[in-house]
Amino acid sequence: MFSSYLKQEIMSTHSTSEIASSNLLHGEKLYLQRARITLPFLVRQAKAGKTIYYSDLAMEINIPNPRNLNFILGAIGNSLIKLDKSIPPIQCLVINKQTNFPGDGIDGFMDKKNFSKLNRTQKTEVLNRALIQIFSYPRWDWVLQQLQIDPIKLDIEQEINKAKQIRGNGGESSFHLDFKIFIANNPAVVGLSDQLGKGQTEYILPSGDTIDIVFIDKNTKIGIEVKSKISDIADIFRGLFQCIKYKYLIEAEQIVNNQHPNSRIILALEGQLPRKLIGVKNILGIEVIDKIHIS
Repeated sequence: MFSSYLKQEIMSTHSTSEIASSNLLHGEKLYLQRARITLPFLVRQAKAGKTIYYSDLAMEINIPNPRNLNFILGAIGNSLIKLDKSIPPIQCLVINKQTNFPGDGIDGFMDKKNFSKLNRTQKTEVLNRALIQIFSYPRWDWVLQQLQIDPIKLDIEQEINKAKQIRGNGGESSFHLDFKIFIANNPAVVGLSDQLGKGQTEYILPSGDTIDIVFIDKNTKIGIEVKSKISDIADIFRGLFQCIKYKYLIEAEQIVNNQHPNSRIILALEGQLPRKLIGVKNILGIEVIDKIHIS
């Protein structure tokens, strides 16, 4: 929990950038400790060229309430300015799942100081400019070194090796078939409109690859790769990489059909996404919906 001092600060009318401390090296307040934990995750996302949702970042760093990230991100922003004003505002990578924009606390760090007051088109333009700077900045490792913070290293070698050993010719289990049919008939369980109707199962791509389900929403193709409750961590790990492949293949098919490339790929899990794979999901930017119960 925040200290009583921070609770008072949260209630103030000042912006996050004005009141969040920048003492990442030695500050002992909880939000500064969390800022030191959080920054390497943002550096990981920056080097991967991926934004991250507040909720996903909060889950990965074990913060129950994503709103508590406001002071953490403000502290990171101020620390980077103090270190070198040329460092782009890496906290812009953290976006709201509903708006796809950073929170209002970003105002003091953007080119446009009144970012939160801009319309959607203006916000998109300003944010895209910032993201280009963040993704292309070459000195993120140096930033961590200066702040005496270690980079994130994913311990997934075992999962990679096991995933490489999986072959797709073992036949489809009844669990996978039942789960696939359930989702194809119930798009709402993966956040889609019931009005889309039944999804097409075993959608064959020009490469010969087959994706479990495809829904068509106007000009958007929505591909769903499913993993049933019997899928182990290696199979789910493989599913994350399958989603990357399917996105490129679906959009390539759209392009050769003289269509605008527009797709969305979801990994649907009957079980829970293993905690060890949360970082993999975030760094690859894969949309995962887990704990789906067949009814």
